[in-house]
Amino acid sequence: MFHLFSDLETSTLIFLGLALLFVLFYEAINGFHDTANAVATVIYTKALKEKLAVLMAGIFNFLGVLLGGLSVAYAIVHLLPTDLLLNVSSNYGLAMVFSILLAAIIWNLGTWYLGIPASSSHTLIGSIIGVALANAFITDTSIVDALNIPKMVQILLSLIISPAVGLILAGLMIFILRKVWRRKKNGKKRERIFMTPEQREKLYGKKKPPFWIRIMLIVSAAGVSFSHGANDGQKGIGLLMLVLIGVAPAGFIVNMNASTYEITNTRDAINNIDDYFKTHQITLDQVIGKQTPVNPNGPAGELEKYHCDYSRSFTTIAIAQSLFHNIDDYDSLTVNQRSQARRILLCLSDTVAHVAKQPEVSSNDKRYLNSLKNNLLETVEYAPIWIIISVATALAVGTMIGWRRVAITIGEKIGKKGMTYAQGVSAQVTTALSIGIASYTGMPVSTTQVLSSSVAGTMIVDGGGVQSKTIKSIALTWILTLPISILLSASLFWLAQSLI
Repeated sequence: MFHLFSDLETSTLIFLGLALLFVLFYEAINGFHDTANAVATVIYTKALKEKLAVLMAGIFNFLGVLLGGLSVAYAIVHLLPTDLLLNVSSNYGLAMVFSILLAAIIWNLGTWYLGIPASSSHTLIGSIIGVALANAFITDTSIVDALNIPKMVQILLSLIISPAVGLILAGLMIFILRKVWRRKKNGKKRERIFMTPEQREKLYGKKKPPFWIRIMLIVSAAGVSFSHGANDGQKGIGLLMLVLIGVAPAGFIVNMNASTYEITNTRDAINNIDDYFKTHQITLDQVIGKQTPVNPNGPAGELEKYHCDYSRSFTTIAIAQSLFHNIDDYDSLTVNQRSQARRILLCLSDTVAHVAKQPEVSSNDKRYLNSLKNNLLETVEYAPIWIIISVATALAVGTMIGWRRVAITIGEKIGKKGMTYAQGVSAQVTTALSIGIASYTGMPVSTTQVLSSSVAGTMIVDGGGVQSKTIKSIALTWILTLPISILLSASLFWLAQSLI
């Protein structure tokens, strides 16, 4: 592993180490900032004692990072255009990275101290956008080219829509429970799920929830923790890869440990895409524009001036075939060729994904193209195991400290009345499923926003309403997080690059 850093100067290595530690510190903050989302309901319904709830959350967060995949991680990485990552010096890359991290850490710590359930996802994405926009201003380049606009729109839509989904689904779930659960036999016994812990203790002298209700609360809380690890943990992995690709591109721009088999898969995917595009050229011309002929002098002259364009797909394929012709490992490519290989593979995968979304393409062809796209990215969208374990550990350790401030807000200050067992289960099940689906589809969402809105949804339907002061505070933070983190990271980046 250490040979991947051999080309870096000592000062760059030191700053790189600090940047990696900053990412892990950010992830630890994310842990104790968002842990309350998983433990608040089980603690306030007295399903688990505080220490046991936090320990469980830490373990399942760790497992979520390990098993959650990398789709969300690379949604973060690809928010910045590939050319911006690949065409900066190590010092410039470090300035970008530290500006993103400091902005995210400052806002996260501030909102945590005030006990406001702010979104770590909004903060991180806002910080990345701020740096990209500042870079466009400093280098006098187009703002349109400063960001991966389609990816940014996709991510922002998921962040905006997910809280509304949480509120509606959790409210619907508690409504259905009220309508269906009470109609069953033993209605009086079943009524216990709609009690608060205080009501149960007053009526029956018991502090803990009924056995099966307690199991549901614990399992759903574990699900929230696992989903949180699978989604937010991936953001930490994406940040670490952003650091390594930006500062040490020679060793991390592609997976230098990729096997001959994986590289062969990539080469086969390129050739299969070529075959598919040639046999479907008429359809291709219709869905992504008439294709420009390949330079008759070959792809070598295209490489340096190449830019991604759907209408030049056959040129993209020709360059990719040239780069991957008869190579068994990435060591045989120069650093510049590795950079070009990453650019070409990302462009080709984006083109394939765009074609696969078109209504003219059959369902079988869609599956085939998506399979080829996955093979294309096998050696580009990766993370070394030491990065995954480091992030999982940081998130798990952070989970076990500092959770109390935000937990009080979620457990006591959202609803006008105490939280019932049914409300706890409904909010947690909704959150776990929503975030789990988002992680599977590669969409970064805010655990904080989804759970807070889910709790609010149950309170509106079944809890006598919400505390307007708390909701206004959460809503104001939700609105301000993105612009403040953009301004903060842009200002820090402008200051940092002026000192380089």
